[in-house]
Amino acid sequence: MSTTVSDADERPGIDELLERVRTGYRRIEAQQAYEAARAGDALLVDIRYAALRDRDGLIPGALVIERNELEWRLDPRGSHRVPEATGHDLHIVVICNEGYASSLAAVSLHQLGLHRATDLVGGFQAWKAAGLPVAA
Repeated sequence: MSTTVSDADERPGIDELLERVRTGYRRIEAQQAYEAARAGDALLVDIRYAALRDRDGLIPGALVIERNELEWRLDPRGSHRVPEATGHDLHIVVICNEGYASSLAAVSLHQLGLHRATDLVGGFQAWKAAGLPVAA
């Protein structure tokens, strides 16, 4: 199957896709995510790959699940779920490096019924820039 130029012109680029998917939920700022996690109202989930975690550090208390395993680990009905995946009402804050991949991941979690899933505006870099805790 070939794609013509006119077909490709009708499809959104990644920037437009991100804009579209982000209208379906409310994103969260670093300080809000920190406070929600401290209060026990949010599960922080770091989806960055190992090289970035090694380079920049970890958010204390965040659950590390690389992006390619996210849905399997957080689906409360899944056979490969983590113990923290207790139900569809779980408030999950997905964190990537700069807040792009996490937006697509949050939408994927919404499709699994995790309706309180969101992502961190600016990702780990925004968390770090806000002076929030980071462990080596």
